[in-house]
Amino acid sequence: MGDITTQHHLFRKFRTCVIIPTYNNADTLPDVIAGVAAFTHHIIVVNDGSTDQTAHILTRYPFLEVISYPKNAGKGVALRNGFEMAVQLGYLYAITIDSDGQHFAHDLPVFMNKLQQAQQAIIIGARNMDQASVPGKSSFGNRFSTFWFKLETGIRTPDTQSGYRLYPVALMKEMQFYTRKYEFEIEVLVRAAWSGIDIVSVPVSVYYAPKEKRISHFRPLRDFLRISLLNTVLVLIAFLYIKPRNFIRSLFKKEKWEQFFREQLFNANEPHFVKAASVALGICMGILPIWGFQLLSAIFLSFVLRLNKALVIIAANISIPPMIPLIIFLSYKTGALWMKSGNGDLIFTDNLTLESVKNNFQQYFYGGITLALISGIVCGLVTWMLLAFFGRKTRTAV
Repeated sequence: MGDITTQHHLFRKFRTCVIIPTYNNADTLPDVIAGVAAFTHHIIVVNDGSTDQTAHILTRYPFLEVISYPKNAGKGVALRNGFEMAVQLGYLYAITIDSDGQHFAHDLPVFMNKLQQAQQAIIIGARNMDQASVPGKSSFGNRFSTFWFKLETGIRTPDTQSGYRLYPVALMKEMQFYTRKYEFEIEVLVRAAWSGIDIVSVPVSVYYAPKEKRISHFRPLRDFLRISLLNTVLVLIAFLYIKPRNFIRSLFKKEKWEQFFREQLFNANEPHFVKAASVALGICMGILPIWGFQLLSAIFLSFVLRLNKALVIIAANISIPPMIPLIIFLSYKTGALWMKSGNGDLIFTDNLTLESVKNNFQQYFYGGITLALISGIVCGLVTWMLLAFFGRKTRTAV
């Protein structure tokens, strides 16, 4: 793992500290501090309102930077306070390690070695969750969290719940966080990923004490509900803002244009039916009478259905201003099929707007849905036939 002198040098070179948040872990805290101190004395301990002997224990170590407050505020608050002090003291990176003895200080060199390769990343200490000693609720919680993290960021990582992590605190100093307890460790990962910070993992050891000796401040019902609520909010933000934002940003990077057309529009490895379905969805959503939400809905569904996002967006723009009067007119006329009294009077002009059909909105609405479905199906079929025809022609020529 590298000798101790080298590790002390690396902590100084990369201006890295270790943050230990603690709450009523007086039995294990001394061993954790001693283990970390073997590798570095750049240590910040956040005493999160402990009521045991923690405050007295901390006086034994004059090299510690200590943050202490009388009332327990939650792990998220403790970590945020630790990050703030780390930045104030001039550190660029901070490794967080739990005070319950679950993590081993001898894995600190694993983080420092990885840091030399990934200096713009959060490095997660991924635990071996297949061990027999791992509690069932921890294993389930990790699978649950990993699934939502993948959905929210598109990043697959083996362990999203490990508290043993290295954070690039200098890169994160302008970020604002809102959660206060265990859910913070999910928020910080997701929002860092959205900000362009890489998320990488390294393997670490883990120890779970026997059930009768295990101390946990995790409240299954309350904390699980808080985490579930946070994931719900993050998923909505991801699909309604982050993913569309990232996609649109990519369109304005000149170096990405060739890759964009090759991989998104003309992806030879993408089945014809996916491209056809993408065009069909785009056309359908572009005509559907949900003005103001057409493109947003199309993008959201393209992610859910795993379609070609570029084709969906291009097709959805059928509702550009020059086409709007024609779409409204055809929707209104198509709606006559559903009306007992037949279609109302409507004249097609360049000035045709929704105001023109406000007195017969039901006819327009039914017609818009019908026209959207028919147009989507027809355009999808035509796209599939053209792709199949030109695909055969290309293979024949070769």
